[in-house]
Amino acid sequence: MGFDVDALRAAVAAHDRVIRVVVAEVKGSAPREVGAAMLVWSGGQSGTIGGGALEFEAAEAARHLDVPRRLSTHSLGPDLGQCCGGSVTLLNEVYAQEDLERLQGDVIARPVRPEPQPLAVTRILNSARAQGQRPKPQLIAGWMVEPVARATQPLWIWGAGHVGRALVGMLAPLPDFDITWVDVLRSKYPDEIPADVTALPAREPDRLVPHAPSDAHHLILTYSHQLDLALCHRLLGHGFGFAGVIGSKTKWARFRNRLAALGHGPEQIARLTCPIGLPELGKHPQAIAIGVAAELMALSQRSDLKKEHSA
Repeated sequence: MGFDVDALRAAVAAHDRVIRVVVAEVKGSAPREVGAAMLVWSGGQSGTIGGGALEFEAAEAARHLDVPRRLSTHSLGPDLGQCCGGSVTLLNEVYAQEDLERLQGDVIARPVRPEPQPLAVTRILNSARAQGQRPKPQLIAGWMVEPVARATQPLWIWGAGHVGRALVGMLAPLPDFDITWVDVLRSKYPDEIPADVTALPAREPDRLVPHAPSDAHHLILTYSHQLDLALCHRLLGHGFGFAGVIGSKTKWARFRNRLAALGHGPEQIARLTCPIGLPELGKHPQAIAIGVAAELMALSQRSDLKKEHSA
């Protein structure tokens, strides 16, 4: 979660005046977390703060905003016809082209009301600069602090067939994944590829493995079992955060034997995951993509919790 400056710049370029509505504070049960945001302009909007009556009323109010910024608190009970029982504080900010210049750095911190920068915010910004720490989105001492959105998890998808296409369609909208999409032929890719996805055609895909970060996640689903095996072999020698291979239990049993013959030990081979996804969902490409996406998101959540506990 973070401040998507690129999306805001694109919206301002297209619509001139854009209001960014961000969840600044949550008490009790709420449909979205702090930092969730939507962009609103005359006649349209993008993003979501949770849908329902809250989002509908917030979007309408944003279109009539007559001040540069406004903080408002909304009870999510009978007043909105909802059953969440909590409350949400929203920060509305108007952006035009000249306002974008102040969005500099990896952390966007600004006052909700004109007042000096508090010590608590100074400490957050110093930690971000000196130690590279990404703060959580938060309303603190009258200032809103948000890290700039950026994909933090490299994800390499090997194969642009039906399942590869379904996976890219499923995972590209998620903010955490920096996707590199590899296949042997450029013609295998669809005509339109999501803007944030890097398509990398290569006649010998396994030779690209050394260029992947050692903590990258990998999904291997090429047209060829031989190429799948070559990629597994290369990755075991290179390092990875997660590596999954599409296939059956029979395919995986054969791969284990062949990888062992190539010199990989049982513990190394056990780091690979095959099959991937949730077999009970079926074999339709979209069903496989749903299962794999759930697997990766659960992995990311566990990683985030581990980082929080160790911080």
